[in-house]
Amino acid sequence: MLKLEEILKKYFGYSDFRPGQKEVIERVLVGQDVIALLPTGMGKSLCYQLPGYIFNKPVLIISPLLSLMQDQVDQMKQFKEKRVVALNSFLNPTQKRATIQYLHDYRFIFISPEMLLQEQVQQKLNSMELSLIVVDEAHCISQWGFDFRPDYLRIGQAIGRGNRPPILALSATATEKVIGDIESYLNMNKPYKFIHSVDRSNIRLGKQQFQGREDKIDWILDHVTKSAGPGIIYTQSRSKTESLSQRLLQSGIASAAYHGGMDPLDRQFIQQQFIDGALEWIVATNAFGMGVHKQNVRQVIHESIPSNMANYMQEIGRAGRDGKDSLAILLYAEGDEELAKYVGIDDYPVDAHVDSYVNYRLKNELPTSMIHNGEISETAFRVLDYWMHQLQPAEVKQRLNSMKYEKMRAVEEVKELVDTTECVREKLVGYFGQTLERTPDDCCQCCGLDYKNIISKREIENTTLIEWNWKKRIEKLLLGSS
Repeated sequence: MLKLEEILKKYFGYSDFRPGQKEVIERVLVGQDVIALLPTGMGKSLCYQLPGYIFNKPVLIISPLLSLMQDQVDQMKQFKEKRVVALNSFLNPTQKRATIQYLHDYRFIFISPEMLLQEQVQQKLNSMELSLIVVDEAHCISQWGFDFRPDYLRIGQAIGRGNRPPILALSATATEKVIGDIESYLNMNKPYKFIHSVDRSNIRLGKQQFQGREDKIDWILDHVTKSAGPGIIYTQSRSKTESLSQRLLQSGIASAAYHGGMDPLDRQFIQQQFIDGALEWIVATNAFGMGVHKQNVRQVIHESIPSNMANYMQEIGRAGRDGKDSLAILLYAEGDEELAKYVGIDDYPVDAHVDSYVNYRLKNELPTSMIHNGEISETAFRVLDYWMHQLQPAEVKQRLNSMKYEKMRAVEEVKELVDTTECVREKLVGYFGQTLERTPDDCCQCCGLDYKNIISKREIENTTLIEWNWKKRIEKLLLGSS
C-alpha cells in the first residue's frame, strides 16, 4: 500500500499535508473525479503533482492564463522536474510541432483551452494514455466561459472520451452555482467535492465610503504614503492604473501600473519587480494576480467596486499568503456600482448583432466579417459565435439578456458589502454557502477594525528617490547605470 507521506517527503521535502491535500489525492488515485476548493496559498498544485509521480503516464493541466502557465512550468523546472512543458501560443510553429510530436514523453503537460481544441493536438492526445486531467482555476469555466472565453465551455467536449482518466477541477473560490457549472460543463461523473472554508482570518476587511471619486484618490495617496506595503490597488480602467501609479510615484512611492493592454514582456517585468521587492505597490486591473506567488502582500485596496463577489474574494486572497496580518479595503463613492455595471456589459453582444450574424449566414458570407467591418469586437464575437452554434437566434437573444442581468445583479451583491452594518466577514463567507467558524480580533470595519493594529507605519528610506520612469528602469537593469 502506498504511503503518501513518504512520497511527499521524497519529492517535495514536506512531512505533512496541508488540509484537504491528502483527501483530494486519495480520491484521484482511485480514479474518482474531484472538485477541490482550496484557498490561495493552500497548495492546490500538489494535488496533481504528487499523483504525477505515482502514475507512470502524463498529467494534462488545462490552465487559463499564459503567464500563470509559464510560472508553474518555471517553478517545476526549478525543482529539477525536466519532463514538464507548456503547450501554448508562446511557441513558434517549429517548437509547437516538436512539442506535439514528443508530447507522450512528458510527465506534466500544461495547455491553454484554445490550444486544447486544435485538431492536431486532439489527435495526439487521443493517441496517448493520460493518468489525470486537471482543470486549474476551474471557476473560469463559469465566470469567463459565458463572458469572453467560450472555449472554456468546450473543454468537456474535448476531454469527454469514454475511457478518459479522472478529472480534477481546482479553484480557490466558487459558489454552489459555479460548482454546478464546473460539474456540468466538464461532464464529471459524480465528483467528490472537497470544499475548504473560504475565510482567511488573517485578512481583515476594511471599507470606506466617499462623496466623490477624487476623494477616494486623495485617501489612497494619504493612506499609502503612511502605511506599510507591499500592496496591490485594484481599479477598473487601464487609464486609471496609469494615472494613479503616476501620482503615487510623485508622492515617493515605488509603484507601477499593470493591465492587459500592456506588452506581455512589460507585464512580466513589472510582476517580477513586485515579487523581488523593487516595487512597493502595483496599481492594476483584474488582469493582475493569477500565478503571482508573493507571500508578503500586506494590503489589497479596491479603488472601484469589483464586478462580483468571487472576483473580490480571489483578489483579496492575494494578501497575507504568509499567514501574517493583512488588510483588504474596499472603497466606494456614489455611483460606483453603475460604472461597474456599464463596464461589465459594455462589450456584450446585443440583439442587433444576432440579427446581423443571421444575415451574413443567409448571404452565405462568413459572420467573422462582422469583426472586419467594425460591427463588433473580437471578444464579443467569440461569445456570440458560441451561442449561435448552441441555440436558435431568439434563444440567443434571451440568453445574452439574461447574462447581462446576471452581471448587473452580481455588482449589486458586492454593493451589499458596502452597505451592510453587520459583520462583513460573515456576509462574505455566507455568500459562498458557508458558515463563519470564528471571528478574529479586528475582524472588519463593522466590528471595530483599527487599521493601526494590523498594518505598521511605512518606513521611508533615507535615500534619494529613484525616478521610477519605465524606460530608465529598463536602462538601469540592462546597462547597470546609476
